Amino acid sequence: QVQLVESGGGLAQDGGSLRLSCAASGLAFNNYVLGWFRQAPGKVREFVACINWSGVATSYADSVNGRFSISRNNAKKTMSLQMNSLKPEDTALYYCAASSYSGCLPSVNYWHYWGQGTQVTVSS
Repeated sequence: QVQLVESGGGLAQDGGSLRLSCAASGLAFNNYVLGWFRQAPGKVREFVACINWSGVATSYADSVNGRFSISRNNAKKTMSLQMNSLKPEDTALYYCAASSYSGCLPSVNYWHYWGQGTQVTVSS
């Protein structure tokens, strides 16, 4: 049974930082592209960032590029998202996801496994 479990969400102030983590089990971790998505109330789930199997290639949504940094540790089967210079518009439920496709595809349709989400709230 595949499980992706997020942690690290919480409340931050405008301009602050948070670090999200995702722990995986039940899948061949090294074979999967990993990503973060987020969903704000009343909005569709959107792509945030992704990282390839080796950790060398990353991709970011324009809205977070330069502020967020994604990384992975294949030995520990974990992935992280360092979020700096947070803004109120970053407030959302953040999801960890895994895809068996070889590339990073922003559409939610290409992601096979999802975590339950961790809430990030940024106050102004």
